[in-house]
Amino acid sequence: MQLATTSFMHKAVSPPALYALPIPTRNLPSRFLCCSNPSTAAASASTSWSPPPVPATTGTAPPVVKRRTRYRKQYPGESKGITEEMRFVAMRLRNRNGKKIDSQSDGDNTQSESDDNAPDESDADASESDGEKETWQPSLQGFLRYLVDSKLVFDTVERIVDDSNDVAYAYFRMTGLERSEAISRDLEWFGEQGNVIPEPSNAGVSYAKYLKELSETSAPIFLCHFYNIYFSHISGGQVISRQVSERLLGGRELEFCTWEGDVPELIRGVREKLNKLGEHWSRDDKNKCLRETTKSFRSLGQIVRLIILETK
Repeated sequence: MQLATTSFMHKAVSPPALYALPIPTRNLPSRFLCCSNPSTAAASASTSWSPPPVPATTGTAPPVVKRRTRYRKQYPGESKGITEEMRFVAMRLRNRNGKKIDSQSDGDNTQSESDDNAPDESDADASESDGEKETWQPSLQGFLRYLVDSKLVFDTVERIVDDSNDVAYAYFRMTGLERSEAISRDLEWFGEQGNVIPEPSNAGVSYAKYLKELSETSAPIFLCHFYNIYFSHISGGQVISRQVSERLLGGRELEFCTWEGDVPELIRGVREKLNKLGEHWSRDDKNKCLRETTKSFRSLGQIVRLIILETK
């Protein structure tokens, strides 16, 4: 009887026959294999996720559309340097005023290029193109005022360049283009002839003061004026001085119009140095230089007009 009871109990606690069935394990997470309900595991297996089919490829990637690179349009003369850019500004000013300046070639167009930089000094053309009707009549006292104001301007720029601690100015010391001492000798000669040397006019004083302020705030802008002052005298100022000398001084050659050394070579040296410095300037600084070119020419033109203005 005891044996029968034991056998019955053994049969009662035996697992049901279903547990003996194999459980599908493909595509099931490992955590379901040991503890999931068999019926749940089977349902999960039938609804398991599978990746979507990959479309067939043709073997070539779609074309890549490149964005068009836009380059800034260069200013006239920009590829050659800041002095060439200023030359174009000067040419526009000259053409706007309907003026032309005769250029004399020195073999490499240096003089021709400098002539294009001539500002309002062409206001003082001695005659019309046919040479029959005079358009201006200089006076000796007016010419003295012009020399005095010119000396003040040259004194200012040369003193600034010599005394400044700015390394940019050091490149323009002793260029051979300096005019202050030459004008001093001319004024001394005029004084010996009994002429009264006037005081600087408002035009010269204002421009000299402006140059002093610029030298302390912006080297690029000051050097723009520096360049235009010397080149304007070389291209136009000496022409005016020689014409005045022929009319009023019997053709005397003034110190103002003579240099020691080859002028085209001296000009070229200054131009190259300024262009080299300009390579390190921002586009904004260069644009300011171009705007200042107009101011420079206007200021110099006011000084030139002193030759024909009546003393008030």
